[in-house]
Amino acid sequence: MSFSKLGLSDAIVRAVTETGYTTPTPIQAQAIPAVLNGGDLLAGAQTGTGKTAGFTLPVLHRLSTDANGAAMTGNTSQRPIRALILTPTRELAAQVEESVRIYGKYTKLNSTVIFGGVGINPQIKQLKHGVDILVATPGRLLDHMEQRTVDLSKVEILILDEADRMLDMGFIRDIRKVLAALPAKRQNLLFSATFSDEIKALADGLLNKPATIEVARRNSTVEVIAQKIHPVDRDKKHPMLAHLIKSNNWHQVLVFTRTKHGANKLVEQLGGDGIGAMAIHGNKSQSARTKALAEFKDNKLQVLVATDIAARGIDIDQLPHVVNYDLPNIPEDYVHRIGRTGRAGATGEAVSLVCVDEHDMLKDIEKLIKQTLPRAVIPGFEPDPNARAQPVQLRSGGPGHRNPGNRSGGGGGGARSGGGGGGGQVVRVKTGGGAKPRGAGGGGAGGGGGGAGRPGSSRSAAQHRSGGRGR
Repeated sequence: MSFSKLGLSDAIVRAVTETGYTTPTPIQAQAIPAVLNGGDLLAGAQTGTGKTAGFTLPVLHRLSTDANGAAMTGNTSQRPIRALILTPTRELAAQVEESVRIYGKYTKLNSTVIFGGVGINPQIKQLKHGVDILVATPGRLLDHMEQRTVDLSKVEILILDEADRMLDMGFIRDIRKVLAALPAKRQNLLFSATFSDEIKALADGLLNKPATIEVARRNSTVEVIAQKIHPVDRDKKHPMLAHLIKSNNWHQVLVFTRTKHGANKLVEQLGGDGIGAMAIHGNKSQSARTKALAEFKDNKLQVLVATDIAARGIDIDQLPHVVNYDLPNIPEDYVHRIGRTGRAGATGEAVSLVCVDEHDMLKDIEKLIKQTLPRAVIPGFEPDPNARAQPVQLRSGGPGHRNPGNRSGGGGGGARSGGGGGGGQVVRVKTGGGAKPRGAGGGGAGGGGGGAGRPGSSRSAAQHRSGGRGR
C-alpha cells in the first residue's frame, strides 16, 4: 500500500515522497483512514513506529482540504488555531512541529511550537500572526492561557501525543485545564506507547466512541536491536565504556546515565580519554542542549551523554549504538532508551553496563520485556565475584531502588519549570520502545533538549508560578 491510496491529498503525498517514504507503517496504515473519517481515535504503538506521521498527515489533509482550507489564499493571513498537539517534552514538541512543516509545505497551512525554557515574547508574537496548527507542552501552553496570548476557542482537532509520558510526568491537571478551554465539539486523537489502565481512564473521559488501534505488544523491544549485558564493577564502568568505544571504533554513541551529576562527570572522564562528549539534561541551558543535540545528529559529536529527559525526544536516523551506563530505576525506561536505535527498520545495538548494585533492576527489566538478556564479560573487566551491592543513587538524589507509589519523576522537557530534575509523586504507567519510519527527522531549529518533568501535583499553583522556572 502507498500513501496515495490512503486518501491523502496530492500535496501531502508529494511532501511525504520527498522525505523518502513510500510505504506507510502499520500504525500509519490504520490511523490515517481513521483520522480522515473524522471520529475520535485511541492509538497505541511503540515509540519509533511512525505515530507522528500517523496523525500529522491526516490532520494536514483535513485542515487543508475542507472549506476553510480551500478558501486560504496564503499561509501568512490571519487564522485561528484549528489543531492543537500536546506533547510531554520540548524535544518531542519541536520534532512534531518540524514534521508538520515538512509534510505541510505544499499546503497553505502554517504552524508553530511553544515550550518552556526559552523566552515567551517571541512565541506571543508568532501566535498573534495566527497559526493553523499549534504544538505545545502543557506547562508553557498554560502560561500563554494565563496571559491570554493564545485563543483555543476554534480548535477542531486535539491530539495528545505520548499521553502515557504526560501522565507519568504529572501533567494530568494541566491537561484538564486545557481541555476546559477547548470547544466541546471537536475530534480527539490520543496516541500512546501503551494502553495502561491510566491511559484507558483518560480515554474514557476524553474520547467519544473512539476507534482503537494497537499495533505492537506492550513493552516489547524491537527485534532489530541487538541487546547485551556487560557485567562490570561499579568503578570500572568508565574505563569499560572508553574501551568499548575505542576498540569497536564507535563513532556515534548515545549513553544514558541515571543522574545529571553522573552525566557531567562522565563527559569529563571521556574527554580525558580523548573521546569527544557532551551532556544533555535538565540543568543544561536551552542553547547548550540544542547545540549538543545538533552536533550529535550531524555526526560532529562522538558521544552524547543523557539522562532520561532525552529518552523520548532524540530521533536520529541510523543511530547505531545506545549504552546504558546506568540501568534506569524504572524498568519501562529501558525500553524507551534502547528504542533510540533500530529506527526506520535499521539495525542497532543496545549495551548495558551492569554492576552488582543493579542486579535487581536488571531482573525487573527482564521480567518486563519477557526475555533474558545475554551476558558477555569483557576480558580485563571481569567483575569481582565477592562484591557486595550498595544502595543505588536514584535520579531524585536519594538512595534505594524500589519506592512504590513515589518513584522519582524523571526528565522530559516542557514542564513549566523549564529545567531541573523530576521528583514528586508520579503516576506510574507502562511504556514501550521501537523503530519507526517517520519522516521529519530530528528536532531541527527550535528543538533542543527537554527540561525536567514537573512534580506530580505536589506543589501549589502559587509555587509553580514562583521564580526560577526559566519560562
